[in-house]
Amino acid sequence: MGWKDAFGDAMKELTAIQQQLQRLDDPTAGLTALYGEIAQSRLKILEKIEGGVTGLREENREVRRRQDRMISDLNETRGELRELLDLVDALRPLALAEKAGDDAQMRREETAPPAAEPGAETDDGSTDPATAHPAVSSDTDTQGGTVENTQRQPQREAGSQEQDLALKNAIEAAYRGPGTSHAQPPGVTPQASASAENPQVGHGVLLLKAAGVASTELIAHRDTWEWLAALAVDHSHFRTPPAVEDFKDGRVRTVLSGRSLIALLIELWNTRSTATPLEGDWAMAVTSYNRIASELTGVTGQGETIRIVLDDGLPHVPHDADA
Repeated sequence: MGWKDAFGDAMKELTAIQQQLQRLDDPTAGLTALYGEIAQSRLKILEKIEGGVTGLREENREVRRRQDRMISDLNETRGELRELLDLVDALRPLALAEKAGDDAQMRREETAPPAAEPGAETDDGSTDPATAHPAVSSDTDTQGGTVENTQRQPQREAGSQEQDLALKNAIEAAYRGPGTSHAQPPGVTPQASASAENPQVGHGVLLLKAAGVASTELIAHRDTWEWLAALAVDHSHFRTPPAVEDFKDGRVRTVLSGRSLIALLIELWNTRSTATPLEGDWAMAVTSYNRIASELTGVTGQGETIRIVLDDGLPHVPHDADA
């Protein structure tokens, strides 16, 4: 009888299991309903993701449009500033000439003898006819100062052109080195062909050497490089290098063309001359200019690599070593 009771219990358990399995086929509470809920949840998630991605794309497009407008506005502003600088350079000689004419006129007025009063008597008791009957001044007399300034203007311009030509000849002679001679143009004095001791001549020689350089490797701290780039970025010959590589310990390494090196030398020369002594810009300009000058002075045209290191903590690296 024991086995019959066990068999009956097993049949009851099988019946309960069968009922539970039948519930899985119920479309309202079984696997079908679970699959439907999962499908609906997936669709809702996809819709939210697509909506968020679409919003991000629109925001990115708007940011790009604003960046393009800002770059265009900056380029226009830079062009206007360059036009203003060209206009100032063009008007500066005229303003200097006008100021020189005014100063000359003031000196003539200060040194001119005082005019005698009409009808004043001379030492012999007679009346001076020139003062008794003053002559009527003509337009030429009243405009004498203007005519004289007009005549002096071409003379000053001619003198400036002769000085510029003499400076160019001196720079080219110093660049070619001793032992070379060239014909001096008429009107150029021996003093005009100054030696390389003239700072302007030395600066011009550096510019000519920089013009013959294909590329120059520059190693400096990132702060120093940013200062140099900001100093020369507005110069017409400066071109931002395509890559600025992180070297180590905050240093960067980049490559400048000879054209960009010319712009950097010119801006450093101007800053060194105009900056206040014992100030940061003056110290940066003097040190950077002298460091570049020391590297360019030894250039012999043998294909060596020009390497400028603005870091006294780095050991000197020979020019023929790899970067």
